Amino acid sequence: MSKKRGLSLEEKREKILQIFYESQDFYLLKELEKLGPKKGVITQSVKDVVQSLVDDDLVLKDKIGTSVYFWSLPSCAGNQLRNVHRKLDSDLHASRKRYAEAVDQCNSLKKGREDSDDREEALTELKAIELKYNKLKEEMGQYADNDPATFVSMKKAIEVCLSAANRWTDNIFTLRQWCSNNFPEAKEQLELLYKEFGITDDFEYMELPPVAPVAAAADITHEDSPK
Repeated sequence: MSKKRGLSLEEKREKILQIFYESQDFYLLKELEKLGPKKGVITQSVKDVVQSLVDDDLVLKDKIGTSVYFWSLPSCAGNQLRNVHRKLDSDLHASRKRYAEAVDQCNSLKKGREDSDDREEALTELKAIELKYNKLKEEMGQYADNDPATFVSMKKAIEVCLSAANRWTDNIFTLRQWCSNNFPEAKEQLELLYKEFGITDDFEYMELPPVAPVAAAADITHEDSPK
């Protein structure tokens, strides 16, 4: 023999609602848990089923003292259905309005865009211009390194890096002086340590080489460019 199929959630909801509709009374949750099995809803499922009905406004609940009571009348379901109907009707009306507006807008946009020889010629010309524009834009990208604005930006970045490097150089000199003052007996060991880390006698602050002014560089680039 095949096993008896359990009730679906919707079927359980209908069974619990029957309890309310048949008695039109108020119940505590523990009372519903006792009545549920008589309708085929196991005790462990009653709480979740009742909560789902409360969430859908098909069952009402209120706390009186320390107890929470649940109730539902046939009119509650009717009111719920009427509310759903009004909402769906309102949504349908709004959707129809948006559809009509979209159709009007589409028809409006079609005006002046009818297929014709002039339109096809204009579209072909536009496509050619776009291709030329993209080609020129790509070509300009190849000369970005010669852009005076890029040069100035790179120069400022180099100055920042130089300042940071010299700041660390200054810190190294300060540390060397501190070590010399506090560990004079370890002079040879310290010198070996300095050389191991690349701090030799020619270790000094960094300086930028002279650079041609931006305007002059731009003039040179302009003069060297093909006529």
